[in-house]
Parts: sequence; structure tokens; C-alpha cells
Amino acid sequence: MDHQDVLLEVDDQGLAILTLNRPERRNALGATLVDALRGHVAALARDPGVRVVILTGQGDAAFCAGADLKERAQMGPEEVERFVGGLRAMMDEVAALPRPTIAAINGAALGGGCELALACDMRVAAAGASLGLPETHLGIIPGAGGTQRLPRLIGVALAKELIFTGRRVQADEAQAMGLVNRVAGPEGLIEACRRLAAPMLGAAPIALAQAKRAIDGGEGLSLAAGLTLEGECYAVTIPTSDRVEALAAFQEKRRPVFKGR
Repeated sequence: MDHQDVLLEVDDQGLAILTLNRPERRNALGATLVDALRGHVAALARDPGVRVVILTGQGDAAFCAGADLKERAQMGPEEVERFVGGLRAMMDEVAALPRPTIAAINGAALGGGCELALACDMRVAAAGASLGLPETHLGIIPGAGGTQRLPRLIGVALAKELIFTGRRVQADEAQAMGLVNRVAGPEGLIEACRRLAAPMLGAAPIALAQAKRAIDGGEGLSLAAGLTLEGECYAVTIPTSDRVEALAAFQEKRRPVFKGR
């Protein structure tokens, strides 16, 4: 893609890093950035060579400060409706990526920025990062998944507290409540994410995709329905070459080489 609002790099192990690149606007979600991110996510979903995706922001001030309110103020009602629809679609597309996704939260993740982090499978925060959903203090509510993904992650009572009060939480508190998986240590944020991703890069891609489908699709189902879904996902892995390769590698006492087929 020609524009530079979102940067993409993919290494030879299949680790993709998407970087929101509007540090002068605290990586705010403007229309061009949202379109760029949707394009990259669609391309990554089609690329069998990509195994894990890390999503981060440029600079150390903000992962993403949410919607670009200056840009939003120039929009008419119909434009706002179209923008919010695209924003919601983008969050859903990030969540639906058939790859493990890690939000590398390098600074403030507020409003839509927090919702973007919530759309990822895992979150790693820099020590100075903060997260929050301040929308009720702007006369609105979280509208890109926050009211649904946050309670599923940390529980209803805590989610209500954070959304009703608009309170920011720092990285350590976010980890304690289960909002982030890890807080990066002295090695740095991206290195911490690479360490988290490393075992996933060595796993079978189809197995990872089906594990994600089973977990995400099982939310809200009864146990019986969830187990049925798990069985369907398990069945997808049985005829794969990767499963045969895993058995051969075990017998030959070597690491398996998975091809994603």
C-alpha cells in the first residue's frame, strides 16, 4: 500500500509486525489509517507464510489514542456513521484473523485504541503504558467492541467500573485484573512480544487457527455445544500433512517442520 499510516514488516519466520504510524496524532484512528489497517489485515489473512501478528504503535507516547476527534469534528452525521461502521468492521477483522495476534501496547491505549488492543488475542504492555475507555465522559459509549470484549476478558463488574468511571489503569494493575497478559521487562516491549510469539511460530498453523476458532466460537455456548464445536475444529486437523509431520518428527526425535497444510 502506498501510504504510510500503517507500516508492515514480516520476517523469515512468519512474524508480522503492524505499526500504527501517526505519532504526531498519538496514532489516532483516522479514516485513512483505518482503511490502511483493514487492507493489511485482509492481506495477512490470505498469506499462508504469516504465523503470528504483532500490532503496535509508533513512538512511546501512545499505542493508539482512539478516534481522531479533530477529524471527526469535521464530519457530518452520515460521514460519522460510515466511519464508525468501518471502525467496527476493522476491529472485527482484527479479531477474526486466523493467526494469533499480540497487541504490543507501547503507551496510552484509550477509547478505540483500547478496543483495538482488546480485539487482539493477547496483550503485552510496556511498563509505562495505560489503558482506558473514557467514552462516557465524551457523551458516548465504547462503540467498537469495548462493552462486549472487556467484560468477557475481565468480568462484568470490573468492566462496568472501568467503562462507567472512564478510569485509566496502569500496566501493572491491568495485568493484575487480566486486561494484559504480560508487562514487558528491561528487554523491551517488542522483544517481550517476540518471546511470547516464539513457541507459536513453531506450532502448526492450521492447529493454531482451529484452536482460536474453538476458543472464540465457544464463548457464550453451552458446554455441550462448545464441545461439539471443539470436535469440529479437531476434525479439521486430522487430515493435514502437518499432523503426519508431527508424528514423524516425534518418532525421529527432531523438531517438526510445519507447512500449514
